[in-house]
Amino acid sequence: MKKKIVVLGAGRVGKVIAADLSREFDVTSTDVNAQALESLVKQYPVKTRVTDLGDAKAVAGAISQADLVICAVPGFMGFNTLKTVIEAGKDVVDISFFAEDAFELHELAFRRKVTAVVDCGIAPGTPDYLAGYFAEQMQIQDFTFMVGGLHFHRSGADQYLPTFSPVDVWEEYTRPARYVQDGKLVTMPPLSEAEIVDFRIGGHELRLEAFNTDGLRSLITTMAGRIPNMKEKTLRFPGHIAYIRKLQQTGKPWVPETWTPQEDADEFTIMRIVLRGFQGGRPKKITHTVFVTYDPGTQFSSMSRVTGYSCTGVARCVLDGTYKRAGISPPSYVGEAPGCMDRIFAHLRARGIVFERVDEEL
Repeated sequence: MKKKIVVLGAGRVGKVIAADLSREFDVTSTDVNAQALESLVKQYPVKTRVTDLGDAKAVAGAISQADLVICAVPGFMGFNTLKTVIEAGKDVVDISFFAEDAFELHELAFRRKVTAVVDCGIAPGTPDYLAGYFAEQMQIQDFTFMVGGLHFHRSGADQYLPTFSPVDVWEEYTRPARYVQDGKLVTMPPLSEAEIVDFRIGGHELRLEAFNTDGLRSLITTMAGRIPNMKEKTLRFPGHIAYIRKLQQTGKPWVPETWTPQEDADEFTIMRIVLRGFQGGRPKKITHTVFVTYDPGTQFSSMSRVTGYSCTGVARCVLDGTYKRAGISPPSYVGEAPGCMDRIFAHLRARGIVFERVDEEL
């Protein structure tokens, strides 16, 4: 009998997750938006259930028969939804990117013997798997990554259009940015320490603007004492910082009305992960770069795919017992678990998400 999976949220990423898992499992997609569910079931062998995901009792009812739950709700709903799932005693993989500290739910998850893996997207997510994996293989001195979702034809700063939840994008520009320098936590304003970064990848030459955002998340805790320098930055086209600051000066507490995500054919996601340290006593630098575009076959955006397939890779590890750890697990825990990182990256490659790796002896 197929294992039963309930996906909470049928948005851009939730749809990808449900579609991918429906290849092998009995999947039910839940959302308050009946139209989103209808469009999903027309294309994939997915069951649907209209559910108010802001109602804890409704969520508990929707997941009562699940072997695994996927949380793909907006960030502002994420923490409470995850708590509801854990209270129900269900294993869960979460991509909701909420602001609260997931470790506040660790004791609850541990008592319920629940495996709760959080932040399993593109970033946080894939950099964390690599950090956990390589921290077991070598002495890492410096770990940095940059990531962005953009559109080629919207290179003008005021033409920016989010490639994921606008509310969560805006949160990146308001939440203080934390990074680690010489083993100490440093807090800076978001959008700070800007730099221009050049990429030549996928037949494109890109000049992008990188700035501080609060993307390290659980790495600050899980890699404390193991990696003395860690930083994350967001990538946008040059001029974006000035554009956002101008918007912020209006004093409006909401995101721009024009920020409606679209499945534009020229949308792309780019990320570079760089670690430096020592392996076998020799200095080494390892760089992973990924460049993903819109998929016309599935009509899934690159951001939805890189996020959703990262999540379904972890979900498969949990479902077959490759990863089984009671309590809250940030993605770095998954990366350091035997067999998990290689399996997740093979899973991504099979779906067209290919990380180019370059090793350099320094």
